[in-house]
Amino acid sequence: MEFNPHNPIIQLCLQGMEKEAKGNSEEAGTIFNMAWDEAIDDFEKFLAAHFVARQQKNPRDKILWLEKMLHHANMINDDSVTAAYPGIYMNLANCYRELHEEQNTIKYEKLAQKYTHAPSDKGPFYHGTKADLKTGDVLTPGFRSNYQSDMIMNHIYFTALLNGAGLAAALAKGDGPERVYMVEPNGEFEHDPNVTDKKFPGNPTRSYRTLAPLKITGEVTDWQKQTSDQVQKWKEKLANNKGDIIN
Repeated sequence: MEFNPHNPIIQLCLQGMEKEAKGNSEEAGTIFNMAWDEAIDDFEKFLAAHFVARQQKNPRDKILWLEKMLHHANMINDDSVTAAYPGIYMNLANCYRELHEEQNTIKYEKLAQKYTHAPSDKGPFYHGTKADLKTGDVLTPGFRSNYQSDMIMNHIYFTALLNGAGLAAALAKGDGPERVYMVEPNGEFEHDPNVTDKKFPGNPTRSYRTLAPLKITGEVTDWQKQTSDQVQKWKEKLANNKGDIIN
């Protein structure tokens, strides 16, 4: 599934999250329910059910929404949502623990462990930067973060979404033109923990990281470029983000 921040359901979820952050839980709940009512496909329903579920106070009600979320995740069945399975199952286990239903608690704890594994995404994969590279070059960890200049990154980051790589290129340090390269990971990789199950469940941006080198296999020139105003808004969001980078 292609994650689009301009999608109206995603926009509603973001509005609800803003209300939550300001302590307006009731208003947030109204917006999340509106997102559910207006969702038209499995991905939108998966996202909306997540936010409605976390609003529930009664464990039985929360179970109902978690099961809806799981149903739509199963209908999608790709790496954008499978990264959410451990969290869904652990939330179900916690609900059943609260209800003192030991058998179901153990069942969902085991499922949470079972679904904690490396991504199965086959790509193609992309890396956005302002560096001038050529086919055959290799990217390795050890460079400064684009988002915290005093941090040396232990991993190389990449994505399976072309436009996501384009955004990374727009936000990258340097004065050169924005470049998006096709890359091939030369080792194991994992879901980027800085985005997985953070604002949205799972890894909808299909963002990954690796300790192994990334090989440049080509350059892509056709992606949705951000306007200068959009780039500035993203930079402001990043500047206001107080969370630590998981390195």
